[in-house]
Amino acid sequence: MSAARTLPWAPFEPPHPRSLPAVIALIRAMMEGEGNLLGLLPAEAYRMPIGPLGWSRRSTIIVNRPDLVRHVLADPEGIFPKSDLMVEALDPLIGDSIFVSSGDTWRRQRAMIDPALTMMRVNRAFPAMEAGVAATEETLARSTAPFSLDLMMSHLTADIICRTVFSTSLESQVAHEVFDAFTDFERSVAQVEIRRLILDRAWTRIPQKQHVLDACALIRGHLGALLDTHLAAGASFDDICQAVIEARDGEGRAFTREELIDQLGVLFLAGHETSASALTWVFYILAIQPALVARLRGEVDAVCGDGPVTFEHTRKLPFIRNIFRETLRLYPPITFLPRVANVATSLDGYRVKRGALVMVAPWVLHRHQSYWRNPHVFDPDRFDASREAEMTTGAYIPFGIGPRVCAGAAFAQVETVLLVARLFRRFDFHVVAPETVRPAARLTTRPVGQIMVTTTPVP
Repeated sequence: MSAARTLPWAPFEPPHPRSLPAVIALIRAMMEGEGNLLGLLPAEAYRMPIGPLGWSRRSTIIVNRPDLVRHVLADPEGIFPKSDLMVEALDPLIGDSIFVSSGDTWRRQRAMIDPALTMMRVNRAFPAMEAGVAATEETLARSTAPFSLDLMMSHLTADIICRTVFSTSLESQVAHEVFDAFTDFERSVAQVEIRRLILDRAWTRIPQKQHVLDACALIRGHLGALLDTHLAAGASFDDICQAVIEARDGEGRAFTREELIDQLGVLFLAGHETSASALTWVFYILAIQPALVARLRGEVDAVCGDGPVTFEHTRKLPFIRNIFRETLRLYPPITFLPRVANVATSLDGYRVKRGALVMVAPWVLHRHQSYWRNPHVFDPDRFDASREAEMTTGAYIPFGIGPRVCAGAAFAQVETVLLVARLFRRFDFHVVAPETVRPAARLTTRPVGQIMVTTTPVP
């Protein structure tokens, strides 16, 4: 790596758990009792290429070496499917959908859905993004009291993806209910209970709490209501939902209504929940770093002048894009990508038992001491073209890698650049009690408690 580089602002480490020895990290996680999987990560995890992730009844291995990460996620031999913990956790919410299925089932679903995914082209979706951010600007212009940044981002991204997938805006009350239900689901789903991760055997079936099942039913009910507008007699739409409805497999079979809710649920939740997670951290970091805001405003002024931020402009705002990339490095929306070994095998000589959890953790990989200089420091300039030599190929995977790589990466990038450019052009964001903010990892990377903010118009 090249010599140390002076940042144009004071070095800044956004909140992250203090790294502890494995046994102490385990005790901390158990005592906190928050289901926060970040607390389980020992200090050694950020140094080792591959090795055990603490102690558990079923072997748990963390894989950090980029070539082995690619091998596990690409899974050419079909022996590392999505872990049973993740599959069972998500089953009541999105069933056996494309996000968790494997083998022939996944290939059938992917072939059916691929044509619909082409409709997520960012130039086609850009008007939906503009409409969503315009509505948010109107709300913020009237805002005087503190509000939840997490909820705002969830509502905004849900509205955008709803316009993109279903050709309609999302009612505020529905967005609020979905946010609350997903928060309840993510905090309480049995598969993030640390005690179960440590003590249960592989493939142990875990009953879900009734309020978790109720939260899933509420979300699926709202998705079903949106779907039914397209299934109604005489309905005619040109959108992603309609394309998934019309999809057929090689034998001419369509998705059933329940399967449609499964698949559309993946697109809806992946398109807004992960984006909301990333944007919450982007806006939090910018709100407490005015020097970064001043710099991005200068870039927006130079590129856009006094006119609107157009689709073409989003490609000419590299500093905002790099802020997004660096935020995804430090706060990847999907913190862990767990796989399970279906058979006993080895990874470059490292023995892997049948039933072992094989953990690829973007959170760890993106902060690994072997691949990043000052790994916990927020430095968007590390993504400048002039510093490409510092990058380790395969050490940055916010959208995954291999055949399951996220199809919405370009969508998320353009969405973020537009939202940051427009909202910070008009408003200053102020975090209430920023010192209390800390991250949690359950199914996604979120703050432990909601981040409360206020806004004021830019003079």
